[in-house]
Amino acid sequence: MDSQANVLQAAGRDAGAALDDGAGCGQIADVQNQLDERRIKIDKVGVKNIRYPISVKDRANGSQRTVASVNMYVELPHHHKGTHMSRFIEILSAHRHSISSSTVPAILTDMQNRLNAAAAHLELSFPFFVEKVAPVTKAVGLMEYGCVLAGSQSASGPDLTVCVAVPVTTLCPCSRDISRYGAHNQRGEVRVTVRFDRFFWMEDLIRLVETSASSEVYSLLKRADEKIVTERAYENPRFVEDVVREVAVKLLADPNYTWFSVAAENFESIHNHSAYAFLESRRSDGPPKGPADL
Repeated sequence: MDSQANVLQAAGRDAGAALDDGAGCGQIADVQNQLDERRIKIDKVGVKNIRYPISVKDRANGSQRTVASVNMYVELPHHHKGTHMSRFIEILSAHRHSISSSTVPAILTDMQNRLNAAAAHLELSFPFFVEKVAPVTKAVGLMEYGCVLAGSQSASGPDLTVCVAVPVTTLCPCSRDISRYGAHNQRGEVRVTVRFDRFFWMEDLIRLVETSASSEVYSLLKRADEKIVTERAYENPRFVEDVVREVAVKLLADPNYTWFSVAAENFESIHNHSAYAFLESRRSDGPPKGPADL
């Protein structure tokens, strides 16, 4: 057995000496902390799909309450048999009144300290609601957008990303050009993930995406609204390729976004498949080049 294993055993981490640190547990063996001799590190181990209430910042109301699906992982060293699953829940409970993008680093630090881990990972997936007004009748409805706040922390430093999934309408440019009247259109989804230097409003990122498609999607429309929305889409045809490029141009114009990826999927209305486009970019890539530079 190597010297590291001898040190661990001498410290009481073997099966006979390891004890659980839970209150009132007495002399109960801490099996997770026992030595594992296979010498294989695990990149992520932890808990998934914890449903938990959180509060997120909302431009209109200051904040909104929502429910997140939470994943929490740490890196497990090769010499430990397992991790302490209950500690993840304890950490989450300790931060239950202050979970946000600004507190993610503190939660990750707690995970590293409590679980003696070199790396920690946290993912919060939640619905974000925006009140939208129909273009003509001004009917009000709530739109739901899927969001993911993901953070990691290791020796290389912290990493935080925000992802938002935005439903859109696209109208096919080819269909419009070749048809005597009409053109096929469909609902699609644009998923944007960003790294950033400073706080931004989720509503701004959503709006950036919506204005890059043929038309935005509403939860409530009357007939007069439908007329305007469908005509607007017809006047603004977009392939999925157009959508991801339009989003990229706008993100590159904002120095706050240091990295991003954009994925667009059209749920085609006349094809038995979806159309898809994806791109990613870093701030170091610079702004898009014009035709004269290509």
